[in-house]
Amino acid sequence: MRTADLRSLEPSGTDATATRSVAPPAMPVAGAQRTRSGADDPAQAVADPKTVFTELCAALFAFLRRSDQRRKGEDYVRGLLEAPGRKSIRSMAAILGGRGTAQSLHHFICSSTWDWVPVRQSLAHYLVDTTPPAAWVLRPMVIPKAGQHSVGVGKYFSPADGQMLNAQQAIGLWTASEQFTGPINWRLHLPVAWFEEVQGDGRAALLAGAGSDQPSDCAIEAYMEAMSDWGLPARPVVVNLETTQTMPVVRALHSMGSRFVAKIGGNVPLTVDDPALTGYGASTLPARQIMHAARRLRRPVMWPGQSANGIRGTSLLASVRVREAPTADQAPASIRRGRRLLLWGVAEHGGSWPGELWLSDLGTTHPAALLRLSRLSAKVDHDFSTVSEQVGIRDYVGRSYAGWHRHITLASAAHAIAVRSAFSTWPLNRAS
Repeated sequence: MRTADLRSLEPSGTDATATRSVAPPAMPVAGAQRTRSGADDPAQAVADPKTVFTELCAALFAFLRRSDQRRKGEDYVRGLLEAPGRKSIRSMAAILGGRGTAQSLHHFICSSTWDWVPVRQSLAHYLVDTTPPAAWVLRPMVIPKAGQHSVGVGKYFSPADGQMLNAQQAIGLWTASEQFTGPINWRLHLPVAWFEEVQGDGRAALLAGAGSDQPSDCAIEAYMEAMSDWGLPARPVVVNLETTQTMPVVRALHSMGSRFVAKIGGNVPLTVDDPALTGYGASTLPARQIMHAARRLRRPVMWPGQSANGIRGTSLLASVRVREAPTADQAPASIRRGRRLLLWGVAEHGGSWPGELWLSDLGTTHPAALLRLSRLSAKVDHDFSTVSEQVGIRDYVGRSYAGWHRHITLASAAHAIAVRSAFSTWPLNRAS
């Protein structure tokens, strides 16, 4: 991706303390109207719900030859949007009505043979055409489980909870801009221990070619499929995996020529390569220590985009040029010849320094533009909680690997419909 692709995010001038908002051009939509407004939901032009539902379902299920399958696909998406509470087959069948509806939906998701990849590809191109992305965002999704029988369930450490969880872990690729975010591709991590447990019950035979050794592999696979096989446009990749496995993803993105903005942990070793940080030479230090040393370089940066809670703000930001420290299988000389990166820390006024650490290869991009890119990760988190959760993206309870992928694909479509249309018209509120 060329630096020019970031022009819509670049503020004019060079003063990092005052920037102006540069929004992407407005896209015409059918049946435009205004959705409800509020502090965390600014009024914006949206499309008519029926129009969006009809157009998107027609695009998603066009490859299905049988009309009854296309109708079942529409029914399932409608059930995700309209059923109250948890999106179980039973609750969706109850609002759809008709004898045998529950059995029909279950078969469509768990036992049918339709391929979910063309649906995701159609969803991705529909969203690119209607809501152009500023970036792609890689985000984890942990699905706690009470038992051991769900597909891919294993033990995971949750940084948010600070404890080990019995859960499924997936990685989602999202399209993101300041106006819209939505998931388009997924990988479900299948732990080695889970594979070993299912060898004797026939499920392993259905998983040929599935699974990855590490969650970071899932992130790379989800991104590569969307870019290489689906032909999506090049945009910066915002990586926020909330794990220690960010650097393998960063290296893979670099090898593919993809530009990135990645949230990293404080213990990531980096080599200082910035004369502004006097007295440190080419020292290799943990990222957090480098940022502590750079605190005198902090400057206020206004970010005109909306935050997760809808508040415009000013952050303190300092950046330092670094190089990736060599790993055990890399010679230091090879690292010095490339991999020039920008490390920056950011914190709110009065907060601890640094609040967050980010790494990027967009070294010539204005700090305010980098901050706006990183904030897209928070917008994805916000939309995941307020929309994806409401359409049941974590509600699949079956043992079927294919069933999990079909459910989450249609839940991603429901998310897109809810956000692109006047989603206040959809009964998305879950039962308490």
